[in-house]
Amino acid sequence: MTRAAPTGPVPPAPVRLVLCDDHAVVRAGLRALLGSAAGIEVVGEADSGAEAVALAAKHAPDVVLMDLQLGDGMDGVEATRLITAASGGSVHVLVLTTYDTDADVTRAIAAGATGYLLKAERPEELFTAVHSAAAGRTALSASVAHRVMARMRSPRPGLTDRERDILGQLARGLTNRDIAKALFLSEATVKTHLGRVYDKLGVDTRAGAVAVAKEQRLLP
Repeated sequence: MTRAAPTGPVPPAPVRLVLCDDHAVVRAGLRALLGSAAGIEVVGEADSGAEAVALAAKHAPDVVLMDLQLGDGMDGVEATRLITAASGGSVHVLVLTTYDTDADVTRAIAAGATGYLLKAERPEELFTAVHSAAAGRTALSASVAHRVMARMRSPRPGLTDRERDILGQLARGLTNRDIAKALFLSEATVKTHLGRVYDKLGVDTRAGAVAVAKEQRLLP
């Protein structure tokens, strides 16, 4: 008499993951680390934002583990935006980076990132974040979550009309002297306004101010 094979709960399918980092050594380390974790399968590796977008379209993974700074060409934020838009949100992007400035966090989340993790986290935290991201749940490093909550509790005041004018000129690539001439202001006044803009946007560079302004649609 033939006995029926024992039945039981079917284990869940592994999280299919594409990792993107422009450093080969980092990718190798992440591949080995993630390969040792139960329930995670690395299906592709990218060393640029453009390659990550292509691999996401090809493999339709559950999660793309995305670095922000990718050298020349498309950065991680733009790749995140393209991946989430093309997939309709079915591919979740989990940022894994060393950068945790307000501007970086704001840009990544605005682009559609499901989570934001720092490379200093323990492996167990990374594994948990990958599974959370695959399920569409927000995954944030503790320090990032604290900063996000702090900003929500104490939102920065909005930009004044004059600050928006200066930000618009900044986005055109004008120097402080050129902005002063264009708006009939002194350079000292322009510098004062820029300092307030930086503070309100949570940035400390001209490029950061323009990037956040674009993400938040503050420019005309």
